[in-house]
Amino acid sequence: MLLTIDIGNTRIKCAVFEQNTLLEKFVFDENEALIFFKKIFKKFNKITFSISSSVGKLEKECFDFIEKHSKLIVISHTTSFPFKNLYATPTTLGIDRMVLVAGACLTLNDKNCLIIDAGTCITYDFMDSNKNYYGGAISPGLKLRYKALHNYTAKLPLLDKEEVDYFIGSSTNEAIHSGVINGVVYEIEGFISQYFHKYQHLTIILTGGDADFLAKRLKSTIFANSNFLLESLNQLFNYVQIKND
Repeated sequence: MLLTIDIGNTRIKCAVFEQNTLLEKFVFDENEALIFFKKIFKKFNKITFSISSSVGKLEKECFDFIEKHSKLIVISHTTSFPFKNLYATPTTLGIDRMVLVAGACLTLNDKNCLIIDAGTCITYDFMDSNKNYYGGAISPGLKLRYKALHNYTAKLPLLDKEEVDYFIGSSTNEAIHSGVINGVVYEIEGFISQYFHKYQHLTIILTGGDADFLAKRLKSTIFANSNFLLESLNQLFNYVQIKND
């Protein structure tokens, strides 16, 4: 069994895989990490390997516990990836973005691919059909936009995302919701349109914490999979194991 670990900016997501089948997924806060890892290893005592895509910080005590109960692989810029990285500043490229591109590369053979990760930030990453990774874009996610409107103005309230079926806000709260949610949707549609204009045969993957919320609002044909990073870690683990054999 394999435990995949995504240490994000706000939460930690884990999944247990057995022969490429996702058995169970866990989502928890950083301050709950050790408790959850103990529960996971107790429930799945046949976990032999763990693989981590580290973005946020995890206490050393947690890493020590994971290493005690499995062989831990931490993805870094020196890891062998299945694509050619043409990013101008490769050492500044987020590990989570690299893992997502690797997952697309190993899942979608010889296809142009745009991976959109809608989390704390919204990242856009493009890889062509020859497995060349070029880069993409980074913009604020839904939660960051709500926080920015509240933190950098005198009176605008701090809101959480909610279902919106209008684009003309008839109150301040509605105007904020329309601006944030519709703004993100129009942004994503705009990026997709630009990429389609240049690369007609294009596969689009939407993932991240807000993937399901946004997917139903997008008109473009996409593959929405909120677990894609965890699945990509599983794919990358298999790739690294084969490379090392």
